[in-house]
Amino acid sequence: MTTRTATARYEGLGKDGKGHVSTQSTVLDNNPYGFGTRFGDEPGTNPEELIAAAHASCFTMALSFALAGAGFTEGTLDTKAAVQLDKDGDGFTVTRSDLTLTATVPGIEAAQFDEIAAGAKAGCPISKVLNCEITLQHTLN
Repeated sequence: MTTRTATARYEGLGKDGKGHVSTQSTVLDNNPYGFGTRFGDEPGTNPEELIAAAHASCFTMALSFALAGAGFTEGTLDTKAAVQLDKDGDGFTVTRSDLTLTATVPGIEAAQFDEIAAGAKAGCPISKVLNCEITLQHTLN
């Protein structure tokens, strides 16, 4: 079992509050977040951006391991995740995560790549935790 941690602190309430988020690895170290970083253009991060980073990196790593398991030994995978937050009654819901992948895997056939990529999308741990639509578009060079 592997456990990773992050912490968040929010001072003040609502739109006037300001938060800071840190991760165990210190990749994020007291990074600001709040209403302005989530819904405006203030510098800092937000939960949806962090989910997008987690989903892009998780899917890409899952695909890398699946391709290696299928016997491929080299390649390049570039993934962008776009996480959408929509108003839902009085609150908000993450409604989708759109993965866009550009891949170069020498020697792979398109149909085999499609199958492996779909399996990685469904099987990556972050895909499994998200309760939203997940799409995958890809370009195989």
